[in-house]
Amino acid sequence: MSNKFFSLPSSSLLNTSLNSKKAFTLIELLVVIVIIGILATLATVALSSARVKARDARRVSDVRQIQTALELFFNDQGSYPSTAAVMPSNAITTSGGTYMAKIPGNPTPFAESGCPAAQNVSQYIYAQVNSGLSYSLTYCLGGSTGSIPAGVNTATPSGVTNR
Repeated sequence: MSNKFFSLPSSSLLNTSLNSKKAFTLIELLVVIVIIGILATLATVALSSARVKARDARRVSDVRQIQTALELFFNDQGSYPSTAAVMPSNAITTSGGTYMAKIPGNPTPFAESGCPAAQNVSQYIYAQVNSGLSYSLTYCLGGSTGSIPAGVNTATPSGVTNR
């Protein structure tokens, strides 16, 4: 009497199905691991490059904000603030008001390619020039950003120059 719901396969069928299992070979697995490693390396390099560009964009933005505060100070006071009035207090203020409550710091890490060690500081370097009639704000970019070249740059009332 045969069972309709369950029947055992013949022994030759059973041996064939056990021997024809599909699996990855060692070489195939190694190739996949190498490809994943290459993709991970490329992604890491791209992310590193994007971080440098983001830090440089922030530096340019910070310098423009500081320049705006310095111009507002000059319009009200008739001269740019002294060097001592800007950096140690981390603000651009007078008794009449605040032009910039907190001067932004240089984004970390400070060391970028093309920046000398003296420029790898936590603050931008500000100096009053010509008895308060001008100023210089020195900073360093790891790569060119817009029209501003890589390396040490100086912002002045007349614009940005590359040293």
